[in-house]
Amino acid sequence: MSEHPDHRIERLPENRNWIGSAGLDRRRLLVGGAFAAGFAAACRPVSGSAIQTSAEGLAEDNVTIPAHDGFAMPAFVARPAAGKDAPVICVVHEIFGVHEWIRDMCRRFARAGYHAIAPDLFARHGDATKIADFQKLIDTIVSKAPDAQVLADIDSAYGWAGRHGGDGSRRGITGFCWGGRIVWLYAAHSAELDAGVAFYGSLAREKTALQPLSPIEEAAKLKAPVLGQYGALDKGIPLADVDAMRAALQQAGKTPPDEITVYPDADHGFMADYRPSYHEASAKAAWTATLGWFDRYVKTGP
Repeated sequence: MSEHPDHRIERLPENRNWIGSAGLDRRRLLVGGAFAAGFAAACRPVSGSAIQTSAEGLAEDNVTIPAHDGFAMPAFVARPAAGKDAPVICVVHEIFGVHEWIRDMCRRFARAGYHAIAPDLFARHGDATKIADFQKLIDTIVSKAPDAQVLADIDSAYGWAGRHGGDGSRRGITGFCWGGRIVWLYAAHSAELDAGVAFYGSLAREKTALQPLSPIEEAAKLKAPVLGQYGALDKGIPLADVDAMRAALQQAGKTPPDEITVYPDADHGFMADYRPSYHEASAKAAWTATLGWFDRYVKTGP
């Protein structure tokens, strides 16, 4: 199998895949461009399946991190209230920014014994949680965040966490959708990372001047083990892309420990319990696998 995916493969364009997994009414989108499928406008869940993790026993805060270029980057932090020096997990948001579900993911990691931090990697370009028009969100914020800036901002987030109660020598990263792609890229970028878990991040996509990196092309550069978690029903990330990534990892000698799990009944966004794409059985299995991965490579080391 070729190292790179065949771009003639039927692949739903990324923006349409995001729309579909968010549960948008396509006719409404075409008529008015309104995005009203989750936290982006109202910052509250639309699904009864949305999990709300208790903050009891946790310390959480909204903080400001001085980035590499002096920008004051907002971030959300959750950690165990007792003790310090918990290993750091960076939680990379979806296209919707650091909304309540991302904050809840941080609480879940904190309850598992981690110092979780979610930097707002879009903040230079606007507040993604406040934009109700989907195409405007893509055009004015998501497409404007350069890969180089994002990776450097995550470096800054780890540095800040290490100076504020976290163990900066033990580092994990996870991300969802837009953030899932960033996990792969960051694992190729940082020699200080211990492990990553990428949830349904694109593996092959159209490149731009600001976002020129492709996970498949970066596979040989991975410096930490990554667990990919994907859905077999994902029309934006077809199984051919997953197979191509597996082949690239194998060709580069990265497997094991790097691996990709495909959940047969899951679609894009299957972990997002606040929207219709949520698939409970797959999400629970993926969460167990995520904690196992980080416990093995981040808490205890290789």
